Amino acid sequence: MIVTPPAFDPAKSYPLMVLMHGGPASSNADQIGLRWNYHLLASAGYVVLMTDYTGSTGYGEAFSRAIKLDPLRGPAEEINRAVDEAGKRYSFIDTANACIGGASYGGHLANWMEATTSRYKCIVSHAGEVDLLTQWGTSDFNYGREVASGGPPWGDSKVWRDQSPITYAKDWKTPMLLTAGERDYRVPMSNTLETWSTLQRMQVPSRLLIFPDAWHWITKPEDSRQFYREVQAWLAHYLKGAPAVKGGPIATPAKAAPGAE
Repeated sequence: MIVTPPAFDPAKSYPLMVLMHGGPASSNADQIGLRWNYHLLASAGYVVLMTDYTGSTGYGEAFSRAIKLDPLRGPAEEINRAVDEAGKRYSFIDTANACIGGASYGGHLANWMEATTSRYKCIVSHAGEVDLLTQWGTSDFNYGREVASGGPPWGDSKVWRDQSPITYAKDWKTPMLLTAGERDYRVPMSNTLETWSTLQRMQVPSRLLIFPDAWHWITKPEDSRQFYREVQAWLAHYLKGAPAVKGGPIATPAKAAPGAE
């Protein structure tokens, strides 16, 4: 699904925002909502692209179940192929000037994109896990995670490590905006803090915002306004060359000397 900005002109070229839905047992509904507002994202002059990857609902049980034992790599590859296909079909999409983002499972995918590709100029991740083990141990439910990963963490499944973004932290380089709700029990804030620590350790330009009153989604009106201000500023900086917001992008200073605290 594609959402175009106001006063859209197909003869022009537009930066691309790739939005990944959560779930994964969900789909990109043609609707207006607060959590992710497609038209609000597009309003600043972007084309927004959304893809229903394997694991999405609405395409039959087999399609939804096919994500088992492939919780991140397969869907992410499909999204990247969808970006390529959109660029071929629509000349108004500038796939070389693109950012990507998502929340919840979409945030998991955002973190996976950080770990596995440098094709996007920036990433936005809300309530995303960076380590399948951390998410299993801190979330308010874990049975479904065991099903997706082939058993409990102490079993013989390699998925737990092979498809955890932190496993590939040495390859992280894309600027990343992180947000989380302090009252989130589905993807607890500790997951986002672990992502933040990894970004800082790897000297990746990054920005972290914690919303004390938010749960799994940011829904309070003023929190939502601030969230969208931050996201739009992040996209504008990396897709349009706008000045960075005050206090970011942030990267850590030079590494401390051995033995220093």
